Amino acid sequence: MKLIKTEDAVGSVLCHDITQIIPGVVKDAVFRKGHIVTEEDIQVLLSVGKEHLYVWEKEEGMLHENDAAEILRQVCQGAFMKASEPKEGKIELTAECDGLLKIDREKLQAVNGMGQMVLASRHGNFAVKKGDKIVGMRVVPLVIEEDKMERVKDICGDAPIFTILPFQKMKAGIVTTGSEVYHGRIEDKFTPVVKAKLEERGVEILGDVLCDDKTDMVTAAINEWIEKGADLVVCTGGMSVDPDDRTPLAIRNAADEVVTYGAPVLPGAMFMLAYKYKEDGQSIPVMGLPGCVMYAKRTIFDLVLPRVVAGEKLCEEDFSVLGEGGLCLNCEVCIFPNCGFGKG
Repeated sequence: MKLIKTEDAVGSVLCHDITQIIPGVVKDAVFRKGHIVTEEDIQVLLSVGKEHLYVWEKEEGMLHENDAAEILRQVCQGAFMKASEPKEGKIELTAECDGLLKIDREKLQAVNGMGQMVLASRHGNFAVKKGDKIVGMRVVPLVIEEDKMERVKDICGDAPIFTILPFQKMKAGIVTTGSEVYHGRIEDKFTPVVKAKLEERGVEILGDVLCDDKTDMVTAAINEWIEKGADLVVCTGGMSVDPDDRTPLAIRNAADEVVTYGAPVLPGAMFMLAYKYKEDGQSIPVMGLPGCVMYAKRTIFDLVLPRVVAGEKLCEEDFSVLGEGGLCLNCEVCIFPNCGFGKG
């Protein structure tokens, strides 16, 4: 820092807040630390009794906090995001579309682990809406070594830390299983719940079909929806390990790859995800939903569906990591996704 006359401070960077006090009216910073003094500011500074100012003395190899924040923005910002102007050394990114937020956690932790810099974000693998805040970033000191910010660039490379995958326009077919529903002994209360969840994500529903507890019948229904242009098939009912629950076998027979049957999530342990591959290379997700989806507010379906609609191809590891945070606490007032469910 150096002390200079206020009249000579145009273009200099303040090293501390300048407070204005008007008794009974205001006591607040009229200029914040890091503010670049303009010609118009001089009279304001003199009016609050500042005839001299402590300003940043430009030093070779050091960067101002705003310039450092701009480097953090460069390594963080992916497509479909908007950056705020630097304010007091901080920049924020917000979503420009509805989609799924993806975060390179290894890079995020590496940057935060360097010290003197902060990347504070929401959780990845969850849906965001247009206008949602994604991450705030800044360096802690007013000035920071240029070499340190160059190391940030080297660590992060060309791929951004934060990415948004826009939700795709998908069509879904629903296969509802169970002899009790098929023969009209009980009312089907499962399909309406599934339709509501799909519509919440903007999925077009081609229709739904009832099937008896017959493996071949369910397999044929799955394949028929795919032939009719479904990008996603959802099967309900018959997902337990009981001998007369045959939906998992029907899904296996229809699919080319089974990713998982079972997930470390409650409610939702008996969830199944498989893929059917078409000749054009498209992979069609086929989900088997356990009965809890029908009556529980939030389940494994709420964690997986946004990722599928964003076009992600899930693998076994995507499910094995769900154990930590995989227990829904069934709160009296559900605030999902603003809770710990699904967040490891």
